[in-house]
Amino acid sequence: MPSVLIISDSHGLTQEVQDIKARHQQQVDAMIHCGDAELSLESEPLQGFYYAKGNCDFESSMENEQVFSVEGLTFLVTHGHLFQIKSTLMPLSYRAEQVGADVVCFGHSHQVAAEKVKNQFFINPGSSRLPRDRKEATYAILEWEGNDLTLHYYEVNGKPLESLRVDVTL
Repeated sequence: MPSVLIISDSHGLTQEVQDIKARHQQQVDAMIHCGDAELSLESEPLQGFYYAKGNCDFESSMENEQVFSVEGLTFLVTHGHLFQIKSTLMPLSYRAEQVGADVVCFGHSHQVAAEKVKNQFFINPGSSRLPRDRKEATYAILEWEGNDLTLHYYEVNGKPLESLRVDVTL
Protein backbone atom coordinates (compact mmCIF):
# COMPACT_ATOMS: atom_id res chain seq x y z
CA MET A 1 0.00 0.00 0.00
CA PRO A 2 1.59 3.33 -1.02
CA SER A 3 2.01 6.01 1.63
CA VAL A 4 3.46 9.47 2.22
CA LEU A 5 4.66 11.21 5.37
CA ILE A 6 3.37 14.79 5.80
CA ILE A 7 4.82 17.31 8.27
CA SER A 8 4.65 21.08 8.59
CA ASP A 9 5.55 24.06 10.73
CA SER A 10 8.50 22.53 12.57
CA HIS A 11 9.97 26.02 13.15
CA GLY A 12 13.62 25.22 13.76
CA LEU A 13 13.26 21.72 15.17
CA THR A 14 16.05 19.47 13.96
CA GLN A 15 16.17 16.39 16.20
CA GLU A 16 12.40 15.87 16.16
CA VAL A 17 12.25 16.11 12.35
CA GLN A 18 15.21 13.72 12.12
CA ASP A 19 13.46 11.30 14.50
CA ILE A 20 10.19 11.37 12.51
CA LYS A 21 12.12 10.90 9.27
CA ALA A 22 14.15 7.99 10.70
CA ARG A 23 11.01 6.38 12.12
CA HIS A 24 9.15 6.31 8.78
CA GLN A 25 11.43 6.87 5.78
CA GLN A 26 11.81 3.15 5.02
CA GLN A 27 8.02 2.66 5.21
CA VAL A 28 6.81 5.52 2.99
CA ASP A 29 7.07 6.24 -0.73
CA ALA A 30 7.59 10.00 -0.25
CA MET A 31 8.09 12.58 2.49
CA ILE A 32 6.48 16.03 2.41
CA HIS A 33 7.24 19.12 4.45
CA CYS A 34 4.66 21.90 4.00
CA GLY A 35 7.02 24.69 5.03
CA ASP A 36 8.22 26.79 7.92
CA ALA A 37 11.01 24.42 8.91
CA GLU A 38 13.27 27.47 9.19
CA LEU A 39 16.14 25.25 8.04
CA SER A 40 18.28 25.18 4.92
CA LEU A 41 17.15 22.87 2.14
CA GLU A 42 20.59 21.29 2.40
CA SER A 43 20.20 20.55 6.11
CA GLU A 44 20.19 16.88 7.04
CA PRO A 45 16.65 16.92 8.51
CA LEU A 46 15.15 18.11 5.18
CA GLN A 47 17.07 15.72 2.93
CA GLY A 48 14.61 13.56 1.00
CA PHE A 49 11.57 15.80 1.56
CA TYR A 50 9.43 17.52 -1.05
CA TYR A 51 9.51 21.00 0.45
CA ALA A 52 7.30 24.08 0.00
CA LYS A 53 8.56 27.47 1.18
CA GLY A 54 6.72 28.92 4.15
CA ASN A 55 6.30 32.50 5.29
CA CYS A 56 9.11 32.00 7.84
CA ASP A 57 11.52 30.49 5.28
CA PHE A 58 13.85 32.89 3.55
CA GLU A 59 16.09 30.72 1.37
CA SER A 60 15.77 32.00 -2.20
CA SER A 61 16.14 28.54 -3.76
CA MET A 62 12.99 27.26 -2.05
CA GLU A 63 9.90 26.82 -4.23
CA ASN A 64 6.47 28.06 -3.13
CA GLU A 65 4.88 24.82 -4.23
CA GLN A 66 5.69 21.32 -5.37
CA VAL A 67 3.61 19.17 -7.73
CA PHE A 68 4.47 15.49 -8.12
CA SER A 69 2.86 12.07 -8.38
CA VAL A 70 3.20 8.96 -6.26
CA GLU A 71 1.59 5.66 -7.22
CA GLY A 72 -1.36 7.14 -9.11
CA LEU A 73 -2.02 10.24 -6.97
CA THR A 74 -0.93 13.76 -7.88
CA PHE A 75 0.07 15.95 -4.93
CA LEU A 76 0.16 19.73 -4.60
CA VAL A 77 2.28 20.86 -1.66
CA THR A 78 2.30 24.47 -0.50
CA HIS A 79 2.56 26.28 2.80
CA GLY A 80 -0.82 27.96 2.43
CA HIS A 81 -0.02 31.58 3.30
CA LEU A 82 -0.17 32.58 -0.38
CA PHE A 83 -3.66 31.03 -0.70
CA GLN A 84 -5.44 32.59 2.33
CA ILE A 85 -6.02 29.14 3.88
CA LYS A 86 -6.98 30.67 7.24
CA SER A 87 -10.12 32.09 5.61
CA THR A 88 -11.09 29.68 2.83
CA LEU A 89 -9.86 26.77 0.74
CA MET A 90 -11.22 28.24 -2.52
CA PRO A 91 -7.99 29.77 -3.89
CA LEU A 92 -6.08 26.60 -3.04
CA SER A 93 -8.82 24.48 -4.59
CA TYR A 94 -8.58 26.49 -7.83
CA ARG A 95 -4.80 26.00 -7.87
CA ALA A 96 -5.22 22.27 -7.26
CA GLU A 97 -7.60 22.07 -10.22
CA GLN A 98 -5.08 23.96 -12.40
CA VAL A 99 -2.30 21.48 -11.67
CA GLY A 100 -4.54 18.38 -11.61
CA ALA A 101 -3.89 17.54 -7.95
CA ASP A 102 -5.78 14.79 -6.17
CA VAL A 103 -4.24 15.54 -2.76
CA VAL A 104 -3.39 19.00 -1.45
CA CYS A 105 -0.98 19.28 1.49
CA PHE A 106 -0.54 22.57 3.33
CA GLY A 107 0.35 24.05 6.70
CA HIS A 108 0.49 27.64 8.00
CA SER A 109 -2.51 27.51 10.37
CA HIS A 110 -0.81 25.06 12.78
CA GLN A 111 -4.17 23.24 12.94
CA VAL A 112 -4.93 19.63 12.10
CA ALA A 113 -7.38 19.49 9.18
CA ALA A 114 -8.60 17.05 6.54
CA GLU A 115 -11.40 17.72 4.11
CA LYS A 116 -12.59 16.29 0.83
CA VAL A 117 -13.72 19.00 -1.59
CA LYS A 118 -15.08 17.69 -4.89
CA ASN A 119 -12.50 15.07 -5.90
CA GLN A 120 -9.61 16.60 -3.97
CA PHE A 121 -8.41 15.70 -0.49
CA PHE A 122 -7.00 18.63 1.54
CA ILE A 123 -4.61 17.77 4.37
CA ASN A 124 -3.05 19.93 7.04
CA PRO A 125 -0.81 17.81 9.28
CA GLY A 126 -0.90 20.43 12.03
CA SER A 127 2.32 21.71 13.53
CA SER A 128 5.18 19.56 14.73
CA ARG A 129 6.26 22.38 17.04
CA LEU A 130 3.54 24.91 17.87
CA PRO A 131 0.03 23.40 17.61
CA ARG A 132 -2.85 25.86 17.88
CA ASP A 133 -5.88 23.60 17.99
CA ARG A 134 -4.67 20.90 20.36
CA LYS A 135 -1.94 20.23 22.89
CA GLU A 136 -0.15 17.54 20.86
CA ALA A 137 2.35 18.49 18.18
CA THR A 138 1.45 16.40 15.12
CA TYR A 139 2.33 14.99 11.73
CA ALA A 140 0.44 12.65 9.38
CA ILE A 141 0.79 9.66 7.10
CA LEU A 142 -1.52 9.14 4.13
CA GLU A 143 -2.02 5.60 2.79
CA TRP A 144 -4.11 4.53 -0.17
CA GLU A 145 -5.28 1.65 -2.24
CA GLY A 146 -6.82 2.71 -5.52
CA ASN A 147 -9.23 5.56 -4.74
CA ASP A 148 -9.57 4.67 -1.04
CA LEU A 149 -7.40 6.91 1.14
CA THR A 150 -6.71 6.70 4.87
CA LEU A 151 -5.07 9.52 6.80
CA HIS A 152 -3.41 8.77 10.13
CA TYR A 153 -2.22 11.46 12.55
CA TYR A 154 0.59 10.99 15.04
CA GLU A 155 2.14 12.84 17.93
CA VAL A 156 5.74 13.91 17.29
CA ASN A 157 6.92 11.01 19.49
CA GLY A 158 5.22 8.56 17.10
CA LYS A 159 2.14 7.80 19.19
CA PRO A 160 -0.91 7.31 16.92
CA LEU A 161 -3.88 9.63 17.41
CA GLU A 162 -6.58 7.11 16.50
CA SER A 163 -9.45 9.56 17.03
CA LEU A 164 -8.16 11.69 14.15
CA ARG A 165 -8.13 8.94 11.49
CA VAL A 166 -9.87 10.00 8.26
CA ASP A 167 -11.07 7.68 5.47
CA VAL A 168 -12.16 9.08 2.10
CA THR A 169 -12.79 7.86 -1.41
CA LEU A 170 -11.76 10.06 -4.35
